[in-house]
Amino acid sequence: MSIERDVQYRVLTRTQADPDSKGRTVNISSSGVLFTTDQVMIPGRRVEVAIDWPAQLNNKCALKLVARGRIVRFEGDRAALEIMQHEFRTRGNRP
Repeated sequence: MSIERDVQYRVLTRTQADPDSKGRTVNISSSGVLFTTDQVMIPGRRVEVAIDWPAQLNNKCALKLVARGRIVRFEGDRAALEIMQHEFRTRGNRP
């Protein structure tokens, strides 16, 4: 499904997580996310993404989709993430 949303992502390692970076989703499915990045994303790397979700909880509370998985493809400025786990979280109001 073609959903263009802002995305924050970070590469996960065994000892730490890299600082958050920003990109934009190109499309999302139940099994993966294709997003833009200004970093080289090596296939096999574990990544966590947080996507501002277009729907609200009870028409009141903003949501974000937080997903973890691994990079399966990288071409140009686009990375494909295979989702291994995900959850919806509420997100605070932004100033």
